[in-house]
Amino acid sequence: MSELDKTIIAHIQEREDELLDLVTNLVRARSDKGNEKGAQEVVIDELETLGIEPDVWVPDVEQLRDHPAYFDTATYEDYGYDDRPNVAGTIDGEGDGRSLTLSGHVDVVSVDDLDKWTYDPWDTTIEDGRIYGRGTTDMKGGVAANIFAAKTLHDLGIELNGDFTIQTTVDEEAGGTGGVLSALERGYQPDAAIITEPYLIPNIGVASAGVMYFRVTVTGKAAHAARGFQGTNSAVKAAALIQALDELDQQRKADISFEPAVKQYPNAEGSVTNLNIGVVDAGDWPSTVPSKTVLECRIGWPPGETREEVREQVESVIADVTEDDSWLSEHPPELEWYGWSAEPHEVDSDEEIVQLAKEHAEAITGQTGSFVGGLAGLDERFYNHYYDIPCPSVGPRGDNIHGADEYAEIDSLVQTAQTVALAAVDWCGVAEQ
Repeated sequence: MSELDKTIIAHIQEREDELLDLVTNLVRARSDKGNEKGAQEVVIDELETLGIEPDVWVPDVEQLRDHPAYFDTATYEDYGYDDRPNVAGTIDGEGDGRSLTLSGHVDVVSVDDLDKWTYDPWDTTIEDGRIYGRGTTDMKGGVAANIFAAKTLHDLGIELNGDFTIQTTVDEEAGGTGGVLSALERGYQPDAAIITEPYLIPNIGVASAGVMYFRVTVTGKAAHAARGFQGTNSAVKAAALIQALDELDQQRKADISFEPAVKQYPNAEGSVTNLNIGVVDAGDWPSTVPSKTVLECRIGWPPGETREEVREQVESVIADVTEDDSWLSEHPPELEWYGWSAEPHEVDSDEEIVQLAKEHAEAITGQTGSFVGGLAGLDERFYNHYYDIPCPSVGPRGDNIHGADEYAEIDSLVQTAQTVALAAVDWCGVAEQ
């Protein structure tokens, strides 16, 4: 480890309280469900303090719509993109070094289980080496680490040869097409990127899942329950589809494996793909035979299949059930693919930026990490799958993501900031002082 590396590591460690203050400011800027502007204002203030002129823009859907990665996210449909800006700030390189972007999303999931929280979700609480609050792990802690890496280089007067960009985006929890995809199409296409998702440093995220949503509408015939023979129960007909989809899910689980997912979560063995029937909506009165039942489902899968191949399997199962049922064959269920439509990705673990991230994460933590991922849809896919820009993830340890009492381990936030700062120095190169 060089003397410069030691100086950077020590500087960040000594200013742990400042890093936690930044996490706190981001958490207090509540940014759930299309309400990211306040958190982005915190980012803008931080960039301006460092003398970085922020680029602030809202996504232009019409410019994005023809992109193969684009889909209308649920939050876009509910809130649009007005007052939901993305932010990027670039420190221009002093030479011809390679460029790097540190990226993170500021949106968080909502809190619909407040009675289950021990702590205030919209503030932070520090206890036993942890910092609690919504987004501390997913992923305002990672965003703070990125900003703090830039702050450290600024404070120490370290100038890089390559362009160094800090980027914060919106809409990731709903699919990210208005966030990282918008940034890439705006021209933020570096030689490499790192996203500080909570992959439990020193683990390095190298894969994300394909994710699609689909809706099945089953039509029946309404009647009074006392004269049910005059109607057709759509819920009963839908039950046959539920059973068939569950059988497809079990078969896919038995057939598909993906080592990085199991390395991340050992109990994911045999469950690295999933077809979840998340919503079943039927009828409105116990004494009425329901005339319509709606199923809303999510299917997720690791690298190895395309969206088209997965769609074909689902459509084939629904077609088979329809053909075997006299009512359904005359009143075919309506299948709609909507919302999330993400391809899976896997970045080559031999890529230099991936190796740099792992090398520094392991040296800083004193532990051995693994290459992990493949269970969730993530922003990394935009870089790796569509622009051939290598982009791993390295981020804090924590738990209760999307749940009550979400927290990040404080030492892992410091380690994340140290790791990405050292990776930036090595990747971009240091200008002669």
